[in-house]
Amino acid sequence: MGSKSVDELLETSAEVHFSGLHLDELETVNSEKELPTTSATENGHREPFVIGVAGGSASGKTTVCEMIIEQLHDQRIVLVSQESFYYNLSKEEMARVHEYNFDHPDAFDTEKLLSCMEDLKSGLAVNIPNYDFKTHKNILPARKVNPSDVIILEGILVFHDPRVRELMNMKIFVDTDADIRLARRIRRDTVDKSRDIRTVLDQYSKFVKPAFEDFILPTKKYADIIIPRGGDNHVAVDLIVQHICAKLGQHDLCKIYSNLYVIQSTFQIRGMHTLIRDANTTKHDFIFYSDRLIRLVVEHGLGHLPFKEKQVITPTGSVYTGVEFCKRLCGISVIRSGESMENALRACCKGIKIGKILIHREGDNGQQLIYHNLPKDISDRHVLLLDPILGTGNSAVQAISLLLQKGVQEANIIFLNLISAPQGVHVVCKKFPRIKIVTSEIDYGLNEDFRVIPGMGEFGDRYFGTDDD
Repeated sequence: MGSKSVDELLETSAEVHFSGLHLDELETVNSEKELPTTSATENGHREPFVIGVAGGSASGKTTVCEMIIEQLHDQRIVLVSQESFYYNLSKEEMARVHEYNFDHPDAFDTEKLLSCMEDLKSGLAVNIPNYDFKTHKNILPARKVNPSDVIILEGILVFHDPRVRELMNMKIFVDTDADIRLARRIRRDTVDKSRDIRTVLDQYSKFVKPAFEDFILPTKKYADIIIPRGGDNHVAVDLIVQHICAKLGQHDLCKIYSNLYVIQSTFQIRGMHTLIRDANTTKHDFIFYSDRLIRLVVEHGLGHLPFKEKQVITPTGSVYTGVEFCKRLCGISVIRSGESMENALRACCKGIKIGKILIHREGDNGQQLIYHNLPKDISDRHVLLLDPILGTGNSAVQAISLLLQKGVQEANIIFLNLISAPQGVHVVCKKFPRIKIVTSEIDYGLNEDFRVIPGMGEFGDRYFGTDDD
C-alpha cells in the first residue's frame, strides 16, 4: 500500500491514539467474543485471533500488517487482503475500466469474503481468489490458506459490513494525512503500475478521494485503535503486538482464575507436545521430550516462589543487586506419574526434599488415599505438587487436602502439570482458590471414560515403559 521510499522523506514522531478505548482499557476490547488461540471450543478447534486493518488507499496498511507479522514470529499468521475479493469485470466494464470505481463497497464480493473468513475462524482451510489487476479477473490457481493462530484482514473497506466487523477481535484504522497518501499513490501507480500521472490524478479526484470521504472515513469510528502515520509509528505497532501476544498467551480459564498459569506457547513447545501426544512416538523420544517440557514447567513454577533482594560483589568488584532463591521448599510427587517430574525438579533445585503420595482410583470418580511419606517439617515449606496430568481433579483434591491437613498453607502450594482438562481446573481452583496451578497446555476436556482428550494416553505407562506394547 505505502511506498517506503516516499515514507523516508517524511518526518515522523511517536504518538498513538486509541479510539473507543485507551491503553489501560485494551484488556476489555471485545472481551465477550475474543477466543485466543489457546482457547478450545466444544469441537476441539481453537479459534484464531482476528485483526482487521482498515484505512485509506496508500495509508500504510500493508506496512503495518508486515510489521505485526514480523514481530509475531512464534505464531502462525495469515494475511488476507480485501483486494482478492474484487468482482470480475465484464467485457463492457473492461472497455471502460477507467470509469470503474474500485473504491466503492459494491466493487467487492463481500459475501465470498465473509464465507472465507467464517471458514477460517472455524478452523477450515479456504481458497482465496487470486485477482489479477491486469485482466481484472480471478485467475488460477487460487491461494490455499490454512487455519492459523492469527488472521489479519486488510483492506480499505473491511469495517464497512457489520457482519465482517463482528468476526474481528481487534480493529485497527491506519490514519495518514491525505497529502501523504496521494504522494504514495502517485509513486506506486506510476512506478509499479506504469500509469501516467494524469490518469492517476484523475482517478484520485473522481473516485478515490470521494470514496474515502463517503465510505472509508466513516468506518473510523468502529476502530479500537487508530494509528497515525501507519508503519512509521513503531511505538503504536509495538503496543499492538504486546497486546496481541498477551491475548494469544492467555487461556479463557486464566481470565476466570487468577491462580491459573499457562506457560507461553511457542513453536518449540507445540513441537514437543506434538511428539509426546503422538501414539507412534518411541519410548526414548517420549521420555526425552517429556523431560524437556517438564523442565520448562518446573522453571516456570519456581518463578512463582517468594524471593528477597540480595546484593553480591562480582569478579569486577562491582555490586550486583539481585534476588535470593526461596530455601524452604520441597516437592511432592503423586505416585506414579508424578515421579517422572522429580528429575527435572532435582536438576533445578539441588538437594531438594521430595515426598510421595499414592492415591488409588476406585471407579471413574472415586479416589482413596493409600500411602504418603512427607517431610516432617512440610508445614514450614513451600510445596511443589507434581502430577503431569490434571484430569477430573479428584486426585489433586485428595493430595491437596492431605497437604492442608499436615499444616501446609494453601497459598504455599504450587501444582505443576503438563496438561490440564478444563473440568479439573474448575474443580481445583474453586475448592482451593489460593493455590497456584502451572501447566503447559489446557486440553479440550474429558471423554466418557473421564480421560483427557486429546491427551497423551496413560502418561506413567508410556514414561516408565509399562504400557501394553
